[in-house]
Amino acid sequence: EDPSLERHFKGHRDAVTSVDFGLNKKQLVSGSMDSCLMIWSMKPQMRAYRLVGHKDAVLCVQFSPSGHLVASGSRDKTVRLWMSNLKGEPTVFKAHTATVRSVHFSSDGQSFVTASDDKSIKVWTVQRQKFLFSLSQHINWVRCARFSPDGRLIVSASDDKTVKVWDKTSRECIHSFCEHGGFVNHVDFHPSGNCIAAGGTDSTVKVWDVRMNRLLQHYQGNSAVNSLSFHPSGNYLVTASSDSTLKILDLLEGRLLYTLHGHQGPASCVAFSRDGDLFASGGSDEQVMVWKTNFDTADYGDVVKPQKCGSSMDGTHGTGSEMDCDIHHKKTKPQDSGRTHQQQEEETSLANTLEHIMGQLDVLTQTVSILEQRLTLTEDKLKECLENQQKIIQNKTN
Repeated sequence: EDPSLERHFKGHRDAVTSVDFGLNKKQLVSGSMDSCLMIWSMKPQMRAYRLVGHKDAVLCVQFSPSGHLVASGSRDKTVRLWMSNLKGEPTVFKAHTATVRSVHFSSDGQSFVTASDDKSIKVWTVQRQKFLFSLSQHINWVRCARFSPDGRLIVSASDDKTVKVWDKTSRECIHSFCEHGGFVNHVDFHPSGNCIAAGGTDSTVKVWDVRMNRLLQHYQGNSAVNSLSFHPSGNYLVTASSDSTLKILDLLEGRLLYTLHGHQGPASCVAFSRDGDLFASGGSDEQVMVWKTNFDTADYGDVVKPQKCGSSMDGTHGTGSEMDCDIHHKKTKPQDSGRTHQQQEEETSLANTLEHIMGQLDVLTQTVSILEQRLTLTEDKLKECLENQQKIIQNKTN
């Protein structure tokens, strides 16, 4: 059965920028360019609540794992923590020196990470909202930052066209992925924690293995990818694009499953519920839409073996690669990517050899440059000596 539109909510007065489901799908929160948050009840006929306080556009919202808190980040440079039961005033603190574009809780709910136009990523404690540390190697706006499921890694996406993976303990960048041809709008971890997916203005979605630091899958679309979300099973990925569509990708077969039309104008955000039965989307049309996935959960079984897969988001077959992210098996026939494992190993070996040769050439170039400098210095000294000798001879002659 195909995904279906269940409900749509109207209440925002400007583009919707972010959506997230609460625990048990009882609530849905959305942020908007209208500077407000809305908390929607999934029960019919229940009223929605508008949370007012930010002085500028709200660009990111998220429920804490327990569902008791909602975090929001804004163009007003602050982060606010709201009680999801709407009791009491929110905790407000100035998190960055520029727009806050992303906020994300760790899976244990003890800390959260923020990303900003000030080019930094910051980690905070939830209990006292205490600043812990900052990560600052990006050279342009940071659009998104996410904890890994086990909390040991942080991944970030930036307008410097890179995706960086950070070790939370050492606070160092352990790898940078530079394959995107444009700004990287969104990034997230696969539920296994072994892979990440990112989408950007180059209209692509890329999936990498963070253990081997290699590209696994590449999907080419027709317009900028603004947001993405993994299904809890890890088998599917949903994206929101500027061409107003939502696309569901099958990560096992490496192909586009569905293209969903609902929003009038760019779709800016999308997120699965925690059980994967629903997903929500928001767009520039000021609407929040709730969709039923209708995936056959009985098809989830054993962990799948590595297989070839790759696709274009317009439905055509694309670049083949391997996917091994502890993804669960779905009862469909695997699709051949057109490249053998041996060919990939040969290509990797060739790439490593070329990289080694380039490194050796760099060393030789540097050596030649040093020798040239020394030769030039030697010539200058010889000239100086000759001139001095000539002066001595002239003085004696006189």
